[in-house]
Amino acid sequence: MKLKLTLITLLFSLHCIAQDYNVDMQVYKSDVSQTSYARDSTANALVIYDYGNSFIDKETFWLRCQVKQKIKILKAEGIDRGEIEVKLYKGKSSKERIKNIKGATYNSENDEMVKTILEPSAIFREENENYTLVKFVLPKVKVGSVITYSYETQSRFITKYQPWYFQGPDPVLYSEYNTSIPANYDYHVKLVGGRLLDVNDVTIEYNCLEVGRGGAADCTIRKYVMTDIPAYKPESYTTTSLNYISRIEYELNEVKRFDGGVDKLSKTWDDVDKELKTDADFGRQIGKRSLVKNLLPSDIMSIEDQLEKAKTIYQFVLENYTWNGKSERYDVSVKELLKEKNGSVFEINILLENLLNSEGFQVYPVLISTRENGLPTTIYPILTDFNYLILKTTINGKDYFLDATDPYLEFGELPFRCLNQYGRLMDFENESSWEDIKPQGYSLRSHRVNLNFEDDAFFGKVESKFTGYHSHGPKQGYLENPIAYKEGKINSNADFLIENHEVLDFDKTKSDFKEILELSIEPEIIGNKIYLNPFIFKFFTENPFKLEERSYPIDFGYKDIYSYSMKLHLGENLKVAEIPSNISQKLPNNSGTFIFNVESNGNNELTLYFKVKFDLAIYAPEYYDYLKKFMSQVVENQNNTTIVLEK
Repeated sequence: MKLKLTLITLLFSLHCIAQDYNVDMQVYKSDVSQTSYARDSTANALVIYDYGNSFIDKETFWLRCQVKQKIKILKAEGIDRGEIEVKLYKGKSSKERIKNIKGATYNSENDEMVKTILEPSAIFREENENYTLVKFVLPKVKVGSVITYSYETQSRFITKYQPWYFQGPDPVLYSEYNTSIPANYDYHVKLVGGRLLDVNDVTIEYNCLEVGRGGAADCTIRKYVMTDIPAYKPESYTTTSLNYISRIEYELNEVKRFDGGVDKLSKTWDDVDKELKTDADFGRQIGKRSLVKNLLPSDIMSIEDQLEKAKTIYQFVLENYTWNGKSERYDVSVKELLKEKNGSVFEINILLENLLNSEGFQVYPVLISTRENGLPTTIYPILTDFNYLILKTTINGKDYFLDATDPYLEFGELPFRCLNQYGRLMDFENESSWEDIKPQGYSLRSHRVNLNFEDDAFFGKVESKFTGYHSHGPKQGYLENPIAYKEGKINSNADFLIENHEVLDFDKTKSDFKEILELSIEPEIIGNKIYLNPFIFKFFTENPFKLEERSYPIDFGYKDIYSYSMKLHLGENLKVAEIPSNISQKLPNNSGTFIFNVESNGNNELTLYFKVKFDLAIYAPEYYDYLKKFMSQVVENQNNTTIVLEK
């Protein structure tokens, strides 16, 4: 009764979300006549029905996966959904194959539904050393078409069971995946993405596989269903889409042979620790003081202050060895780095580890995955999830994460690409463990403006300060080409003229960048009134959040502050005619604030204060609507605020 009730509820909800679309593979006239999808007016196409079925063939023991889709084309940008690609992998002794490709396009002509079949001549193959790419193009696809296609893949490569993507670039009304896995195959099953399954049913099929001499195995039959799935649409402030697209993945753990033996494929972290400790490209190059003997100058070795010594060693590596942009954990050779003076991130940071270790610092390598590479799996070890190496050391009771690939970072700062939540700290004497990677403090961008009014123009200066991650770009831009950096300031804003530019106390190894601009501004003057937008520099010219719905986190990478203040000296000939209203806004749970104040005092001065503060590095999807409204007000304030002065 409970199962029947669940199915009835699901069918009812499907009827509600499908509107006049029919959630099955059959195409109806109403499917073709529909012209939109109410829940996402921006959708280029709509996946009405998405079906998959994967199982081990009883006779060949190959993995078979049957796929069916029914798609509505809503806009011209969605016409390319009629071009299907399937990648078939090749191995040394076998290769995947595809069977039973079928497809059709349904259009409305003279108020009648017309079906056009996929012809064999529209199926193409491209061969590569590692795979075969099969393409087929459905005929007569246009806006308003409904397309259907189906095929089956067959594979002997069952180490990774066929994954299933519920989510993609288009909204999906209904996605169903069925699996049949023999009991002698034990897989790690991982549901990725924040969406929950609408159906997750499990049954047992007895003796689904039989071999000679009485060998047999039962099968676990699973049915997974998701409904009303929004399209995944990339937007600012996120990591790779692989972190968030809803899907099911499989990793083969072990195979129980019919003769009673067990083949263990998946590893524990204890297995990985032992493997990496003796790995020629990793563990055997860590903590080897002989590799760096006599490499450090004596003046560095004689530094007594521990923190100062560590910083100097870090700077020594930055100044003498260059990152070549590679981050592979293979063919790692510190000796080669010492010879060539450039190398991979593993080589450079292992060199730094050896130098710090030789001077008595306790240093641990930390394997991480960069923001573009996706979050590593924490349930069980998959070494291919990691593509980068950083270090962790503790000095005077404070932890520091280090990466000697970027000369514009301060000691203890990591490149932005490394801010991906966590990594695996490798302690070969004890055991490895997960380590949170969170930048300390706030990154700041600040402008302090001081202006005087003379001869129908404003003259004054802007003191700007950038700290943390906001400082990296200005530091690099200024050091690489000071003239181009200044010209970039001039060209980015035609509303003022820069009279002079000065950078204060520049040091690329420090986590800040300070500059002063002397400038003049000609405001808009109509009659005896002066109109001035006080934001000479704008932090946000448009709202970065534009989606109707966002199902994945808003990942800034770090906490930050945007601060702007202005003091206008009006003199004896000006008075304030109109000033904007003050604003005070907060994000839920005090996770961010927006303050805007304008005041006029009796000394012919007008002061303005603006501050936006984000107190979280990562906001959950539930904050999206709040952030969208919050940023809309911030952008509106900067773009359209006007102060009216009167002569």
